[in-house]
Amino acid sequence: MSVRDKIIVTTTPEGERIETKWWIADYTDGSGRRVQRRFKHKREALAHHDQIKVAIRAGTHVGLPSDLTVAGIADKWLNRVEANARERGTLKFYREHVNLHILPRIGKHKLTKLTKGHIEHFRDSLISGDKALSRPTAAKVLRSFKSMLKVVGCSHLGDGVHIEIRKRDRARLEVGRDIPTPQEIARLVKAAVGKARVLIMTAASTGLRASELRGLRWHDVDLKAGELHVRQRADAWNTIGSPKSDGGRRTVPLGHELSLAFKEWKLACPKSELDLVFPTSTGAVQHHKNMLEAIEPVMKAAGVVTKAGKPKYALHAFRHFFASWCINAKAKGGRELPAKEVQALLGHSSIVMTLDRYGHLFPSGSDRAELDASEKALFG
Repeated sequence: MSVRDKIIVTTTPEGERIETKWWIADYTDGSGRRVQRRFKHKREALAHHDQIKVAIRAGTHVGLPSDLTVAGIADKWLNRVEANARERGTLKFYREHVNLHILPRIGKHKLTKLTKGHIEHFRDSLISGDKALSRPTAAKVLRSFKSMLKVVGCSHLGDGVHIEIRKRDRARLEVGRDIPTPQEIARLVKAAVGKARVLIMTAASTGLRASELRGLRWHDVDLKAGELHVRQRADAWNTIGSPKSDGGRRTVPLGHELSLAFKEWKLACPKSELDLVFPTSTGAVQHHKNMLEAIEPVMKAAGVVTKAGKPKYALHAFRHFFASWCINAKAKGGRELPAKEVQALLGHSSIVMTLDRYGHLFPSGSDRAELDASEKALFG
């Protein structure tokens, strides 16, 4: 096993001779096959050399077939994801990453000749050019690709290659555009009747995801204790399963008005073995599209529409409203809850997620009256 430099000469179409210096990690793998991997920097070649040396001695190194391409490891990776029982929705997104963005750009490259330079070029192609993706989407695709490399022990190639998500790349939620105003919520509740009214009230005052609303059972609504327990959800295929994460399992308090609405709706709600709060007329799981269509006429009746006269908000907007309601100061009609409590109520897996999405809604601490009062107490 060795690391050495090598000059590779190429000629441009114009006949210009170009010399490029590469560092070669040369070794014989566990199957006795000689392998040469090239790197732009000596430190990368040495790191790979040392990593392979340890793996060979431990008997854990797996040699890569000379004809194995990125497309080949994509299949291995997707099969492993499926074998690990990941949700169908997650697998669907991974397949889209592979088929729409990874394979067209780098799928034909052979693994034995793949270098960090290729990974960097792939990264650049995701965020620039005619087929550039938004930086948040590109970052997700790059993470999928780096996960693929781990399957064949080539994760080192992606070290240091990342996509920075800048503040201007994050769409900031705005009240009145992405988040319903309190006045709009009040108009919607006043204009709605029956299931639509209870659905709007529940979405706005509990912050449940659409999938959680569709999977909510009466068994999980404790009217005596004034609590709602999130224990399951319905996915895009109407299959009942566990919440998105451990944080998704949570208890949300119910206010008096929503508790009364639940009591009235429970008497009229279609009965079924699934015990759902918002089922179809036959008691089955409601499709997301049908649930949204149920409240669209209410938006039109309440005048909560765009300039073009179309319903203004999707179901997820009510979750955004709940977050803003929890965050806003009591003087503005909000609950003024700490960030950690907002995280728990929303079912976010980390407070970072809550602050990244809703941090700009928290009080900035620049209230002039509060500042003057505090300063007077301090210096007066």
